[in-house]
Amino acid sequence: MINDAELILNADGSIYHLNLKPHEIADTIIFVGDPDRVTEVSKYFDSIEIKKAKREFITHSGSLNGKKLSVISTGIGTDNIDIVLTELDALVNFDFNTRALKREMSSLDIVRIGTSGSIQGNIAMGTILASEYAIGFDTLMQYYKKTDMPEELILQKEVIEFFDELTFKPYVAHASPKLLNLLAYDLPKGITMTAPGFYGPQGRNLRSTNMYPNLIRKANMFKFDNRQITNLEMETAGIYALSNMYGHHAISINAILASRVQDTFCHNPAEIVDQAIQLVLQRLTAKS
Repeated sequence: MINDAELILNADGSIYHLNLKPHEIADTIIFVGDPDRVTEVSKYFDSIEIKKAKREFITHSGSLNGKKLSVISTGIGTDNIDIVLTELDALVNFDFNTRALKREMSSLDIVRIGTSGSIQGNIAMGTILASEYAIGFDTLMQYYKKTDMPEELILQKEVIEFFDELTFKPYVAHASPKLLNLLAYDLPKGITMTAPGFYGPQGRNLRSTNMYPNLIRKANMFKFDNRQITNLEMETAGIYALSNMYGHHAISINAILASRVQDTFCHNPAEIVDQAIQLVLQRLTAKS
């Protein structure tokens, strides 16, 4: 049995941060970072049964074409992903009455629809790209033990040797093969770099001096098994690593809105994000 200080429930029986009860989420969950983007996804649902909000975490649960779906805003960064993924796992795998693990574990399908910047000159703005691997340049997984797949360990070793100036240890995680086949069979795929911040950790300088001023330029040159680091964002590695650790399936679908090589930003970001949303919803709910 998990004690009250570890599995924290609100007075109404909902889990602490997400403010959700087990019956209020679907088995297929869409992550968006921006709370305002939740309605941009749920407006396509045929019906919405649940609307919950607490802090930056907004949830709409409903159905589309007969399939139950939830969309949740995570906020920015892997620190928030730690909260959202752990609480979602608790919602499906703990009995809140007994505070004990269920005998049979459940697995969620998790799809991130997010914005991202390209660090390769051959990836056009407006591209919708799937993250096959993600490299965490944050420290979230320093606090967890998980079983790594052989290809993750090989890639991690290459990353650590290549980025030898770092004083921390990047981690690597892979997308769900099931969701890659379902949602990204014809999309360009790449290795996504997850940063723990928007400015210094992504090589931006306003009034700061960066510890790793050449990090993005160096990432542009990294190659692994005919793959490159294609894009930069702030959540995917945490989503993949925790999902794999807990036994869930995850994929990140990136709307490329900026080029860090050409220092440009697209003129129609809302349109590109909407294309990604509609693509994901159509493929998640298509009748086989």
